[in-house]
Amino acid sequence: MRSATRTGPRTRSGWPRPRSAVERYLDALGVPHVTDQPGTFVIADRASDRLLGTLLLHRRPADLPGHVTEEGGELELTYVLRRDAWGAGLAFEAATAALRTAASELPDQPVLIVTQTANTRSLDLAARLGFRCVSTFEAYAAEQTLAVADLHTFLA
Repeated sequence: MRSATRTGPRTRSGWPRPRSAVERYLDALGVPHVTDQPGTFVIADRASDRLLGTLLLHRRPADLPGHVTEEGGELELTYVLRRDAWGAGLAFEAATAALRTAASELPDQPVLIVTQTANTRSLDLAARLGFRCVSTFEAYAAEQTLAVADLHTFLA
């Protein structure tokens, strides 16, 4: 994984995106453009170094719904992968690495995952990572699930 920054349209697990939009986003992004700031990580194929997706660990803006503290601004984990990279364990591997690194460098705090309730694959991944579902809310014309974990639980 390489450190990076978000560019282009916001990428959140809870936002519906057509496959073609994800492919265009990742193709336009390109690895060199992604790697200039901390907070976003490149998920790349080990053999070809092809960009397969991105993973972000950033502060959830206080003006968005879905928080576990009154002031908001909690760490939020989000990711986007090309369809042909689904099911290979890449999101789990990338999330585990990013969360372990953050846990070793930041004070303990809540980490959020927000995804559409209908996105059972993302909810399964969140549970596998140790996140627990705490609430649901309506956003982006769909029910969203808010899951939370404490950062220290990711220390190796």
